[in-house]
Amino acid sequence: MKTNPQIDYDEDVLLLEETIDVRDLIVYNDDVNTFEHVIKTLIDVCGHEPEQAEQCTLLIHYKGQCTVKHGAYDELAGMCTAIHDRGISADVL
Repeated sequence: MKTNPQIDYDEDVLLLEETIDVRDLIVYNDDVNTFEHVIKTLIDVCGHEPEQAEQCTLLIHYKGQCTVKHGAYDELAGMCTAIHDRGISADVL
C-alpha cells in the first residue's frame, strides 16, 4: 500500500502596494479676480474643460471655496504655485 505524503507548509506572500496620499487642491473666493480669469486659470493650470471650470468658479463664488483637483501632493503643489502666480488664493490640503 502506497501512501502519498502530504506536505503542509505556510506560504508568506508579500503584497506590495503603492499608496498615494491623495490631497485636495482648494481655490478660495476673493473680491479681486474676475470669473473669466479664474475660469481661464482652471482650464490652463488644472486641465479643466470649460464647463467644469465654470462650475468650480460658481462654487468658489457662492460657497467661498471649491476643491478643484484631487491627486498626489507633488502634482498638486505645482498647480497651486501656478494658481498663486496668477493672483488667486489656493491651498493643497
